[in-house]
Amino acid sequence: METARRTDPQDRTVEQIAGGRPRHRALAPVSLGAGMTSVAELELPHFDYLDPSLRGERYHAAMAQLEGWLAAGTLGYVVLDREAGEFFLRSKACDFPGMTIAELVGIEDGPLYEEMRRNIINLNGDGHRRLRNLLNPVLAPRAAERHRPAMRRILETLPTSGSVEFVSAFAKPYPSLVIAELVGADPADAPKLHDWSNWIQRQFDAPSLMEHRAPIEQAVEEFHAWFQDLLGSKRREPGEDLTSQLLQVDGLEEVELVNLVLDVILGGIDTAQSQLSHTMRLLAEHPGQWALLRERPELAVAAVEESLRYEPVTPFTARITTDTVEYRDVTFPPGTVLMISAFHANRESGGEFDIAAERERARILTFGAGIHYCVGANLARAELQEALTFLAERVERVEADGTPDYGTITGIYGIDSLPLRLS
Repeated sequence: METARRTDPQDRTVEQIAGGRPRHRALAPVSLGAGMTSVAELELPHFDYLDPSLRGERYHAAMAQLEGWLAAGTLGYVVLDREAGEFFLRSKACDFPGMTIAELVGIEDGPLYEEMRRNIINLNGDGHRRLRNLLNPVLAPRAAERHRPAMRRILETLPTSGSVEFVSAFAKPYPSLVIAELVGADPADAPKLHDWSNWIQRQFDAPSLMEHRAPIEQAVEEFHAWFQDLLGSKRREPGEDLTSQLLQVDGLEEVELVNLVLDVILGGIDTAQSQLSHTMRLLAEHPGQWALLRERPELAVAAVEESLRYEPVTPFTARITTDTVEYRDVTFPPGTVLMISAFHANRESGGEFDIAAERERARILTFGAGIHYCVGANLARAELQEALTFLAERVERVEADGTPDYGTITGIYGIDSLPLRLS
């Protein structure tokens, strides 16, 4: 594992993301307090976050080699323990760097730019609080409970026996249909919602944003055209869905409504698909755990939490410092990019996958922390719990029927295909 005295990795970030164009502002000089060390002067292990070969066990092995609480990464610095991760996720001097990435890759106008700057994850302060307060009641624990009957109805349409490619047959359609019902869309439009979510979600993945900007922008435009038709129908015949509820909110501009619904779609489809796929992969790899779940179906809740802990599909959450931050006698200047490793933080409570283990009650970082804590976490948990309960009631054995095809760890860490035999 590489260990070296490194210059600030922000320089490397700009060269890789912006193709060497000097699009960033120089970091402000930092006045160090007594006993403080600039982060750029630390000798740190190096982690190449953008290495496309980091998938599956190779990814796990690379993560296991990292020691200490901080590493130097391709996009900035990687924070490796829970306490430090919580600190930076909650710090008022740290923002999500979505618009910084947009600036670096030259996205300065157009539909994708407008979507990014209005995305709730890129908003802070009063604007963020106002929109989040509108979504919270719709996605609160009690509200998520009301969607469980619809989840069970949808699950009844999915396969539970034989050799299946689990992602396309089960994990992909399930959350798409749940979200379609949530926002008031025709179930026939669920595949469109999935495809748009898959593409637009890539705005949070810098390499994809560089390589696939055109299809991402096309997906944004197609979604907006489709949603205008949905808005018209809900104005004529409102229902109990999210879109109809938001139409009744005084003072909510239409453009805000559109982006709130899009935020729910982005946060509720690709992530749930990926986490469910990893959960079933883990249970297939641990047949004793599946047998235990069948014996004790009440363990579905614990099994979901263990999957979220052990294999988070958001292994890294990015932040950028907006002011000088001092932590553990280290100074982080404004403009420092930090990748918070949920993988490391979560595994502080255990390195084995065990759905019956007694874990410490520290909150996992899979859904983030602070003001940008995932607003859809309750709905996601309910979806996963219902899926596991449904499958455990009907499937005696889950076995691998081929080799999983893993996605990359940038953005959402998913599985592209998962051949399983359900007996």
